[in-house]
Amino acid sequence: MTSPTDLAALLCSRLCHDMLSPVGALSNGLELLADEKDPAMRANVIELLEQSARISTGKLKFFRLAFGAAGGFGEAVPVEEAQDVVTALAAEAKRVTLNWAIEEPSLPKPAVKVLLNLSQIALEALVRGGKLDIGAEKRDGNIEIVARATGDKIAFDETIGRALQDELGPDEITSRTAAAHMIALLASELGGGLQYALTDNSLVLGAVLPEAEGMIG
Repeated sequence: MTSPTDLAALLCSRLCHDMLSPVGALSNGLELLADEKDPAMRANVIELLEQSARISTGKLKFFRLAFGAAGGFGEAVPVEEAQDVVTALAAEAKRVTLNWAIEEPSLPKPAVKVLLNLSQIALEALVRGGKLDIGAEKRDGNIEIVARATGDKIAFDETIGRALQDELGPDEITSRTAAAHMIALLASELGGGLQYALTDNSLVLGAVLPEAEGMIG
């Protein structure tokens, strides 16, 4: 079993990996701006800096809710906060149509963690673009969550699928599978579970989490 310390280290590695590109672009852009004198070129560099800053901010907001304690929200997180961070990720991915089917105004923090991580996994599967449908509802004492990616080509490493079902050995858990492993542990601790279904042009990720009173992450 992966220790909490090792899992935290792997999640930090994932965060650093995902932040390296936009933060590096900011650094390079500032260096170019310091040397560039042509007004048109400076305007292009500033536009790239704004884009990199927007991407960096979006990723940090995502990580705060998906991996962190999300301080300041209490025990529940407004659904619009989750929608905003996923929308930012989808805009970065391009050629992805995002559809939401969530009527609840807020969800418990653990449910939001699961929803965001499933959404990111589904989004990353749409390497050629497509459609991402995200839904959640409270029913029969449970919170049911689904993220469905549909596109011409679905790129999904089934090692991540095994991580979602907590079937990986300690040596198989890497920075790439750590997030899936984390939410599998979270779902198990709550008495729920995760599942997935894969075809050539679709990936469906789902979760059922008991809606326990005081459910916190």
